[in-house]
Amino acid sequence: MRVAVFSTKPYDSRFLSEANHEAGHELTFLEPRLTPDTASLAVGCDAVCAFVNDDLGAPVLERLATAGVRMVALRSAGYNHVDLGAARRLGLAVTRVPGYSPYAVAEHCAGLVLALNRRIHRAYNRVREHNFALNGLLGFDLHGRTVGVVGTGKIGVCFIRIMAGFGCRVLATDPYPAREAIEAGATYVPLETLLAESDVVTLHCPLTPETHHLIDESRIAMMREGVMLINTSRGALVDTAAVIRGLMSGRIGHLGLDVYEEEAALFFEDLSDQVLSDDLFTRLVSFPNVLITGHQAFFTEDALRNIAASTIGSLTAYGRDGSTAGIAPDALVH
Repeated sequence: MRVAVFSTKPYDSRFLSEANHEAGHELTFLEPRLTPDTASLAVGCDAVCAFVNDDLGAPVLERLATAGVRMVALRSAGYNHVDLGAARRLGLAVTRVPGYSPYAVAEHCAGLVLALNRRIHRAYNRVREHNFALNGLLGFDLHGRTVGVVGTGKIGVCFIRIMAGFGCRVLATDPYPAREAIEAGATYVPLETLLAESDVVTLHCPLTPETHHLIDESRIAMMREGVMLINTSRGALVDTAAVIRGLMSGRIGHLGLDVYEEEAALFFEDLSDQVLSDDLFTRLVSFPNVLITGHQAFFTEDALRNIAASTIGSLTAYGRDGSTAGIAPDALVH
């Protein structure tokens, strides 16, 4: 199959090329994001391979279908950026990468918890300036603290196991409780109970209309004073303006983000020589108790290798006869 790979970085071309060695697809690596203006770059291709910040709304999908594209292969687990109704109407197959490495994201989440608690990022900068004072670096033992996990899919379960290993009491909430989460030591409770009793709250759920701004003004008011909030899932799970108010009031004592609801204009690019026009993001990074990473939780060799293998596998299965029958059920979105 001829495939246009959008939002390509050097690591994308490396791992996808390695996975494609035997499959033999014709991959065209494109640096630009997929947008209505760049969709024409896919003319002559059978499929496009897109990432989390690519635009897959109806106007883009219509341009792709007109260009002859028959398949959209996402190299991500989430697909909230795809207009699935338009994809069905246009007859476009859509695949994703399920469970590429729950360990990568869960371990990064744990890293944010530890760094924020022990102010490791601040201590690093101090020592580089030969400042060895400990004032302002006081943390707390995770052992015995209560950690609330919102969403207990594969990533959430991995994170539960990590926190249980620290000796934490783990509360969980999910519309579909997982036996693995209970076996790992979590106790399921309603979201309101989790927010009221947790010292640390982490988000591991997909972005849907129901979970959009799941953490808003009212939910923040339910949390313990000085709570630590971590989001490594999707930026729009969190109402950024409400979180800033929570930081200013002290209700949120620590904030760790690997995602941001307006990240499409920022993340995955080097903007170090530019003035950012995003006022909310600029305010966030001004807080000393906020730690933000640029959507890198997934970024391990293991995960990238799995993402590439799954993506190429879906392309190969579809390319055999133009049917979705051979695609793994959990990889098929439409």
